[in-house]
Amino acid sequence: MALRAASPEATKLDFSQAVIVAAKDAAPLEQKAANVLREEIQKRTGLELKVTSQWPVEGEAVIALGTAARVQDFAGPFAPDLQSAPPASPEGFRLVVKSVPRPAAVIDAADARGLLYGAGRLLRKMELRPQSILVPADWQIATAPHAGLRGHQLGYRPKVNAYDAWSPEQFDQYIRELALFGVNSIEILPPRTDDQRTSPHMKLPPLEMMTRLSEIIDSYGLDVWVWYPNMGKDYTSEAGVRAELAERDDVFGRLKRVDHVLVPGGDPGNLHPNVFFPWMEKMAAVLQKHHPAAKIWVSPQAFDPTQDWLDSFYRYVNQKPSWLGGVAFAPWIATPLPEMRKIVDPSIPIRNYPDITHNLDCQYPVPNWDLAFALTLHRECYNPRPVAMKTIHNLFIDYTCGSLCYSEGINDDVNKFVWSDQDWDPSTPVLETLRDYCRLFIGPDFTEEIADGFLALENNWVGPLAVNRQVDVTLNQWREIEALASPQTRSQYRFQMGLLRANYDAYVKRRLIHETELEAEADDTIRTEAAGGTFAAMAKAESILRRAETEPVAADLKEKCQILADSLFAKIGSQTTVKRHGAQNRTRGAFMDGIDEPLNNAAWLNAQFRRVRDLPDEPARVAAIDQILNRTNPGPGGFYDSLGEPGSEKRIVNSVPWKDDPGTLKSPRITFYYEIDRTDDREIPLAWKKQGDALYTNPLRLAYDHLDPQAAYSVRATYSGRTARRMRLKANDKYLLSDHIESRTPPVQEFPIPKEATAGGRLELEWSSGEGERSCEVAEVWLIKHPAGPQKP
Repeated sequence: MALRAASPEATKLDFSQAVIVAAKDAAPLEQKAANVLREEIQKRTGLELKVTSQWPVEGEAVIALGTAARVQDFAGPFAPDLQSAPPASPEGFRLVVKSVPRPAAVIDAADARGLLYGAGRLLRKMELRPQSILVPADWQIATAPHAGLRGHQLGYRPKVNAYDAWSPEQFDQYIRELALFGVNSIEILPPRTDDQRTSPHMKLPPLEMMTRLSEIIDSYGLDVWVWYPNMGKDYTSEAGVRAELAERDDVFGRLKRVDHVLVPGGDPGNLHPNVFFPWMEKMAAVLQKHHPAAKIWVSPQAFDPTQDWLDSFYRYVNQKPSWLGGVAFAPWIATPLPEMRKIVDPSIPIRNYPDITHNLDCQYPVPNWDLAFALTLHRECYNPRPVAMKTIHNLFIDYTCGSLCYSEGINDDVNKFVWSDQDWDPSTPVLETLRDYCRLFIGPDFTEEIADGFLALENNWVGPLAVNRQVDVTLNQWREIEALASPQTRSQYRFQMGLLRANYDAYVKRRLIHETELEAEADDTIRTEAAGGTFAAMAKAESILRRAETEPVAADLKEKCQILADSLFAKIGSQTTVKRHGAQNRTRGAFMDGIDEPLNNAAWLNAQFRRVRDLPDEPARVAAIDQILNRTNPGPGGFYDSLGEPGSEKRIVNSVPWKDDPGTLKSPRITFYYEIDRTDDREIPLAWKKQGDALYTNPLRLAYDHLDPQAAYSVRATYSGRTARRMRLKANDKYLLSDHIESRTPPVQEFPIPKEATAGGRLELEWSSGEGERSCEVAEVWLIKHPAGPQKP
């Protein structure tokens, strides 16, 4: 909750010569808050404020801070007013700024953590420039966190897109910055996870860094969490259990502090609950040997869960073993959070473990994302989604004890701070958080403009890219800020991340328009000239398509992206390419490797032309070219839908609005072809690279109206997804068309529809996956009309 008075932006108080007053002999964590305040001011201004326990002479500006228990020792003339209504809630604070009788800012906190958060709030509102400290005049805030758990995972492993290149000092600074926005927990990882053991970027061996991180987190008084997956192969035999326990005994024994350990049920590690929970009992004994108060949390994560698996998991949880701290709602959990809250005993807390780092193939994919962005930016890029983060957060906040977010690197930086601010106060406007973020981390001169710039980047992803004028507006806004900003502002890595995205999005849009036009020109050429000679027509069409490479567009935008990517690698180890920056692979943050990913069907067309050239005669070649040009044509009276294209969502009848189901556990989603590095997969139609997808046991339903009741129909569909292994297709929830459709075997399959199903002029098709399957994925659907009866496929 928060009680605020208006903060007049026009009136500023000068604190450039202020002193910091803290209680004498304050506890170490209280001293830490004062030191953080002083150090962060010094970094940005060059001013080193004096810290004292005595109020200065009249007239000098004062920043006083301490806990309510020591109010008489630090608050000076403010003490009587503060004593009358001390902060009552744990981690809460009150911040009062007065202009008379002298400029003063007083932070009165319930405890040491609250003092750090109060210092953070003051820093967020300060305008810090070289040799200058300005603070808005005459305002106050009394606030305490809404959620008890507020944190982020910082993994030191090769899979992440920056953290593996960080030093202990960089981690210390980042953890400090998160704490300034109210974070009270940081989750770290053991050396052995679903990843390689080391990275060439690492400054320290993984176990040594893990040890250092535990010390750093503890130095701020924050909780230390450990995400510890089950990566072994044997958790039942005496020898296997002994080996796993020995590893954990070594790891836990080295860490200064551990408060909680999260062990996923899967992703990675896939143990049946009958094995998982007895193993947790043994692991808990080792954990509590070194950290007696530590608890283990568990998550029912599983890629292919059966109902028996889920029932068994929740049955064990509700037995409430003594070592259990709670349950985590995480990616790839089939149970919706509201339902989980009903299943799990009310006395057992649920931690939200949201994926705020990925764009696709994830818990909360970007809704209706343009295929061009999916192919280029792909799974991990600089992805500020502030409005989406607030929407998702606030939808689920009342079911949990708070959040500790999943992250794979620095790419989701904006999302982290927005999410944490919502954990503190879900009513906080996104723009307020962005203003604080920009003012403190980038600089005070363009706070409003850069905050609006991050919102604009989120809007770049709304709607079809080719006609999204916001992309051009966003680029011009960021360019103008860059031209006016100081070198200090332009050098901030967070500014450069936003600027790179603005240039990248605009470059992809220019390429999309260019390459779409080239494909249309090539199609026109082959259509009009094939009758005069197929070889010459195909050669001309191929030459047109090659112009995407020989006559590239917007080279200046691409060059700007490359310059910024190199700078960000040098500053924070952000690995946006595999070869140049050493990213682990293309889908782990190396989005610069996708900047020239083809955005038309050139690869597929060229492959088809090679096949046509091998045909024995000209009539066969002309017929084959006609098939290429009419690949998506359903024929007279038919229908064709490429699921994922604008408008296709109208065909899906079991959709739930995104704001009510952002994780699509109740309705279908659009997913994208994932195996982008497979050479043979580059020669498929673009339409095969996106699918309508329904997770777990949810169906995908398409509806057709105004059908000819006298005609016969068949349904042809493309199954090009990567996870669907067994699907069932029914018509009108009555007629079974197939009970065993496998993705890619073959990719395109066609089935006749009983005339009874369409006799009423309406048809509903339903695809569903069986129990224990992850999803059903359908890329394209043709409903083909056969006036004289269906033809054989």
